[in-house]
Amino acid sequence: MDDGMSDGQPTVGRVLVVVPTYNELESLPIIIGRVRAAVPAADILVADDNSPDGTGALADELAADDQQVHVLHRPGKQGLGAAYLAGFAWGLSRGYDVLVEMDADGSHPPEQLPDLLAAIGAGADLVLGSRYVPGGSVVNWPKSREFLSRGANTYARIAMGIGVHDATGGYRAFRASALEKLGLQEVSSQGYCFQVDLAFRAIQAGLRVDEVPITFVEREHGSSKMSRAIIMEALWRVTVWGAARRAQQVSGLVRRKG
Repeated sequence: MDDGMSDGQPTVGRVLVVVPTYNELESLPIIIGRVRAAVPAADILVADDNSPDGTGALADELAADDQQVHVLHRPGKQGLGAAYLAGFAWGLSRGYDVLVEMDADGSHPPEQLPDLLAAIGAGADLVLGSRYVPGGSVVNWPKSREFLSRGANTYARIAMGIGVHDATGGYRAFRASALEKLGLQEVSSQGYCFQVDLAFRAIQAGLRVDEVPITFVEREHGSSKMSRAIIMEALWRVTVWGAARRAQQVSGLVRRKG
């Protein structure tokens, strides 16, 4: 395997799709099958947080039958951000060129992964699968959940001065060279906040961040890991980051005028 694209689309190199899991026994084989069908050249890393329902053991069985499926067993539930960071470290140490974030529950359609990879091939350093750009959509979400998500993105865009429309989304593709510039060893955020953090770091580093429309589909199996604590962490951290950015801007303006 030497590339993650086909059918005349741009070559992007070796692709690793990182799929964190915690109690995803029903959905895991489905999502792996869909990824393998959508981008056959891509490898998949299941990062399992010692799921009590046996997801990790199932992942081992799937990996035994498919050399492009790998499993990273973690000692316990430590959060989405920590799982992705561990997956990124695993992939970077093995020379992958593009690393993809994807949920295990089917909410991120693997069939749209070629669109994200095409944007990488066209020069983007980070590609956000966006629900809130033209062509993007959300399916089967209650209006209250969509309102919360849209509001969180609007708040992040205003507070932090970032020009993206879906900074909280978890379907995205990074160039390995971009991840290496983000100071991942300093990242401790989780959930919504983890996604905003990495997008903000990429923008601050001067990297090219593109958004492509996706259709987000509410999960059919299992239960959401979203919690009030994750939402409150995101609100607090975005406020702090935004205040720090505004303070830097004011300080810079004062220095220039002084």
